[in-house]
Amino acid sequence: MSFPIFEGLFGSKVRARLVRFFILNPTTAYATAEISEKTLLSRSDIARDILKLKKMSMLKESTRKGVKTYQLHSDFPFYTELKSLVVKSNSDIPRQMFKKFRTAGDVKLILISGMFLNNPKSKADMVLVINNAHRVKLKQSIEKLEAEIGQEVRFVVMDTDELHYRLNMLDRFLIEFMEGPYQEVLNRLPELKRFVAGLKR
Repeated sequence: MSFPIFEGLFGSKVRARLVRFFILNPTTAYATAEISEKTLLSRSDIARDILKLKKMSMLKESTRKGVKTYQLHSDFPFYTELKSLVVKSNSDIPRQMFKKFRTAGDVKLILISGMFLNNPKSKADMVLVINNAHRVKLKQSIEKLEAEIGQEVRFVVMDTDELHYRLNMLDRFLIEFMEGPYQEVLNRLPELKRFVAGLKR
């Protein structure tokens, strides 16, 4: 299931993003300002669609230090089904979502695992190899990705020199990451393919 299909099921990008956010963060209550910061949606859009989700009994409202907060109803009857849809859509991240990383530097490698492949044993959701990385633009790209998928992304970023050093040292993190389920979104490093082939012998 792709993101456009998921959005179509809920009638709008705003509502789909809110559903994803609350389904993936079910135990925390958030104020509108916090939701806006994490989803990159406007407060007015959030307020409008939260009312609709409340009417569906998906969200409950409470007050924290005089500020209204919203949280997923613990007994929401379709939680399991919706979470399954969310996880499935996360595993089908379209390549165009990662085009935004091109502004963060010379991107050589993007590997995904963890939440994207429903692999809770992975210690990272994404490994990025970027030369001449622009830290501000990288941070902005990660924030946009997190807003899209509704959850914090655990990522590791390095340049090719660090990657080569880690591979030569048989870095435990990289070996465990590549021995588990992972997917290549972008790979411009043929030496990594040879390394992985060596692990499989």
